[in-house]
Amino acid sequence: MPPSGASRLLGAFVLLTLIWGTTWAAIRIGLQGVPPLTGVALRFAIAGALLLALALRFGVRFAGSRREIALWVANSTLTFSGSYTIVYWSEQYIPSGLSAVLFATYPLFVAALAHLLLPGERLNLRAVGGMLLGFTGVVVIFSDDLRQLGGPMVRRAALVMLLSPFVSAVASVVVKRWGTDIHPLSLSAVPMLMTGAVMGTAALVFERGASVVFDGSSVGALLYLAVLGSAVTFSVYYWFLARAPATRVALIAYTIPIVAVGVGAVLFD
Repeated sequence: MPPSGASRLLGAFVLLTLIWGTTWAAIRIGLQGVPPLTGVALRFAIAGALLLALALRFGVRFAGSRREIALWVANSTLTFSGSYTIVYWSEQYIPSGLSAVLFATYPLFVAALAHLLLPGERLNLRAVGGMLLGFTGVVVIFSDDLRQLGGPMVRRAALVMLLSPFVSAVASVVVKRWGTDIHPLSLSAVPMLMTGAVMGTAALVFERGASVVFDGSSVGALLYLAVLGSAVTFSVYYWFLARAPATRVALIAYTIPIVAVGVGAVLFD
């Protein structure tokens, strides 16, 4: 018996929570051998190549319309290049679990932007109350992690980290508004390859001479982030976003810290 629509959406939610909840620690591990820009470039170059191969294998057509190209540029610039470069840079200074907790502001940004851009997702008192209650719950549960905001560099990195959920929220609402009829592989593969090229160039300029160590840990983390943490998750995410309100999809950011903090405690404490 095939799963119902509701169970498939729930399955997507759980899958994204579990995988993305572990990627924060994987990023931290990868940074021990590979600098941020290089890590972002390699991660999305590998993921994009894998998804492009799958798209070609299964006959997914890329229309190359102005709207599709605009969404490629938006996804590459905002989500893959912008948001993830911020995350990678910030995780050099703050714990992986704390990064995930700070990213829990994402649903609030999505709700505000959806109110402006998505006619079917206007805010009301019930929605605002639910969002604030969820965010308050995350803050209370992970208050010990928030106390790790000690030195000036840590606080600076935490403030920069808050840009990541905002940038991601802009991209998600833009895709929800103008891209739900475009295949998830198109929304992922080409923008990831663009990010690989752009961030690879940036790495050559800004990380020239930086130490790069491809040992078992850094390579394992890179492959995990590329295959499961990017190729699988973003394909599922854009499928999910096309079928559920953006504000509900964004609630993943409230469950991810549970996994992220737990994994971080096991690996780094």
